[in-house]
Amino acid sequence: MSEHPEIAEVDWIDDAFYIYETRFGLFTSVRKDTGKDFLTGGTYEGVLTMSRWHLKCEQEGTLELYSRVVGSAIVGGKL
Repeated sequence: MSEHPEIAEVDWIDDAFYIYETRFGLFTSVRKDTGKDFLTGGTYEGVLTMSRWHLKCEQEGTLELYSRVVGSAIVGGKL
């Protein structure tokens, strides 16, 4: 599988993701395995730390220990 030239020039962090600054001044990490945006935050260091932590939890299978659903997205009645 050949990578897109723009992606091949990216500095991969831990060979798993890279981080870029958005036009609004936020920072977003992009996963290498999916090529999709992963996490967004206000600082580069925060996104770096949380991206590494999230991927570590996925590998260990412990992510559900730190996740919970708050509220419900179901709207009752007729709209």
